[in-house]
Amino acid sequence: MRITELLQTNTVIVDLTAKTKAEVIDELVEKLYTAGKLADKEAYKEAIWARESQSTTGIGEGIAIPHAKTQAVKTPAIAFGRSKEGIDYEALDGQPSHLFFMIAASEGANNTHLETLSRLSGFLIDMEFRNKLLHANTAEEIMKIVDEKELSEQEEAAEEAETSISNQDLVLAVTGCPTGIAHTYMAADALKAKAKEMGVQIKVQTNGSTGVKNRLTAEEIDKAKAIIVAADTKVDMDVFNGKHVIQVPVAQGIKDPQGLIERALKQDAPVYQGTGSADKSAQGGERKGFYKHLMNGVSNMLPFVVGGGILIALSFIFGIHAADPKSPDFNPIAAALSTIGSKTAFALMVPVLAGFIAMSIADRPGFAPGMVGGLLAANGGAGFLGGLIAGFLAGYLVLGLKRVFERLPQSLEGIKPVLLYPLFGILLTGLIMLYIVIEPVQALNRLLEDWLGGMGTGNLVLLGLILGGMMAVDMGGPINKAAFTFGIAMIDAGNFAPHAAIMAGGMVPPLGLALATTLFKRKFTKQERETGKTTYIMGATFITEGAIPFAAADPGRVIPSAVVGSAVAGALTMVFHIGLAAPHGGIFVIPFVTGSALLYLLAIIIGSIVTALMVGFWKKDVND
Repeated sequence: MRITELLQTNTVIVDLTAKTKAEVIDELVEKLYTAGKLADKEAYKEAIWARESQSTTGIGEGIAIPHAKTQAVKTPAIAFGRSKEGIDYEALDGQPSHLFFMIAASEGANNTHLETLSRLSGFLIDMEFRNKLLHANTAEEIMKIVDEKELSEQEEAAEEAETSISNQDLVLAVTGCPTGIAHTYMAADALKAKAKEMGVQIKVQTNGSTGVKNRLTAEEIDKAKAIIVAADTKVDMDVFNGKHVIQVPVAQGIKDPQGLIERALKQDAPVYQGTGSADKSAQGGERKGFYKHLMNGVSNMLPFVVGGGILIALSFIFGIHAADPKSPDFNPIAAALSTIGSKTAFALMVPVLAGFIAMSIADRPGFAPGMVGGLLAANGGAGFLGGLIAGFLAGYLVLGLKRVFERLPQSLEGIKPVLLYPLFGILLTGLIMLYIVIEPVQALNRLLEDWLGGMGTGNLVLLGLILGGMMAVDMGGPINKAAFTFGIAMIDAGNFAPHAAIMAGGMVPPLGLALATTLFKRKFTKQERETGKTTYIMGATFITEGAIPFAAADPGRVIPSAVVGSAVAGALTMVFHIGLAAPHGGIFVIPFVTGSALLYLLAIIIGSIVTALMVGFWKKDVND
């Protein structure tokens, strides 16, 4: 879509009568309304002022771009106004504004409209383009100037597409603003224009209203001298872990692109230390792989499980049956804790798991079908396993729907995310869950519960040994997460014993290695001994990854020692008949175990000592 399809002669004011910012807004809104572009003039004006309250849209250089995306817009459009004398629009540079583009985007506007509006924002970086607009005499002349600029930019973009990015002086950038329409693209174009002038290779990722464009890849991030993040919205920063990152407001990218690029070339910025949770490989496109989708669901579900599990555990303080109104031990506080934890937080656990798995696969259109499928699984007795199936089913169904609906006319693009994907995604997911998935999974769950319930002491000890050992094999990797996920499934089924073994097994590796650095100082370097002090805290709070630095330095000795200690701890929790409803928390949830908290602590201590002794006797002195 061309810009002149949105900016028309009946939305152009060659000479504004306004003298103040408020009068400019009133005059341009009135122009859009009389042109039939607005459904509700006052609601649209409120949306414009709401955007101004976040930060002024007077971006400087004589330009202001008031904009809003709201249901009050009937037809996406652009209004243009000019004041040769200049108006105080509270611009970022403190100078009067002369050119005003008011952008009206409808809530259901398709990507074509939004991309066109965003493209105009980028054009205004060009001083020659602005000068032509300042000296135009008629609305028709203004339209012609915009048309010629768009054609010129399209030719330049085609030339740029043929030029590959090298690693010589490569600078990367990310831009984003709250509405993702104007400032996002103006900052991107300002950076690209200045980099071209300076002879610097640059790639800019825009986090706009139509989604992420020109996404940075892992290879590019590795090659880059530095990254400029000019954004007023949330940006996934973990992918920049270990790189020099300059973080500034989006307006800074428009005002001072040269200064930012010079800082990037000098690496004049701190090295970003991320959480390590992001996966750079995911930056290249759609996230792939069972494990990644599963972990997206589990990580988003975890707060519900942790909060709900601890509340359930707290309710047991008043008695194991204190939440049951029919029990003589009934306590209203215990009942409230159980209701919030079990009937509310835990009730959301499976739908959230399924929703975020589906969202990982199919992006936002997958979320609603995943949630609905997960709720059907939870209500139908299919539980955690049913939720897993619902999440993957919904995600891949929506991917299929996206391919099917690709053939629809461009004019129907806007109704896909608000009508077609949710309608057919929810319908198909629901039908398959109801008539194919739920009943066999329900039967499988009953079989598993009966098997665990019928286990003798010897078999339970073997299960605890295996689950505890799995937590230490890869310390946070797929095997560790498989055991952890099994434990959550058992909590959902009302069997708390497996997760007690899992948490004990997960705490042992860091605690055991920390203890080894204390008992066997000669076996570790000074740096490792210092690391051991913080590893105590990580182990106590159930962060198994705290042992990774030691395992990486000496995997042949450390990993077997950790596995044996964790397996011992897991087996002992079964011997001591310990149960744990809270899936996370380490020492903070030990008081809430079913069974003896002291015996649970003893199991963890014994496992840690086994690991520490094996490491201490097996490793050589650092001098050797």
